[in-house]
Amino acid sequence: MTSLRNLVGECLETLAPSRRSIVRLLEGAARHIADAKVAAVSPETRFASAYTAIRMLADAGLHAHGYRTLTSRPGHRRTGIQTLSTTFGVEPHVIVRLDALRKQRNLAEYSGDPVPEATVAESVLQAEALYRVANTWLEANRPELL
Repeated sequence: MTSLRNLVGECLETLAPSRRSIVRLLEGAARHIADAKVAAVSPETRFASAYTAIRMLADAGLHAHGYRTLTSRPGHRRTGIQTLSTTFGVEPHVIVRLDALRKQRNLAEYSGDPVPEATVAESVLQAEALYRVANTWLEANRPELL
């Protein structure tokens, strides 16, 4: 994986890591995970909430290292997920699965494809696992940001 510094200008920009931004992203992710578990809403909405939590956690990883994606560039969501191995030490097989969820999100959002319940369940499990990974990494490596 290319170092994060090498991606500046292409798909990342620098920023000063702040406790406020990290806490807001973690709190937002927790709310989205909770929303994804509300059975009274559609599978598509629950999936979108779980995916948003994953995206927010990927952003938190970048922020903790002093970066954020260039949202004006195509592929910024993919960049956030792809950098999780560098930011939070996420295993490659997990990143492959998160990227598959990103692709499913694109199909649901841009083509109206329905989201199966099994995909919703997996997205919630992946979001919860990433939430734990993010908190564990931050506690061990950047506790001042919590």
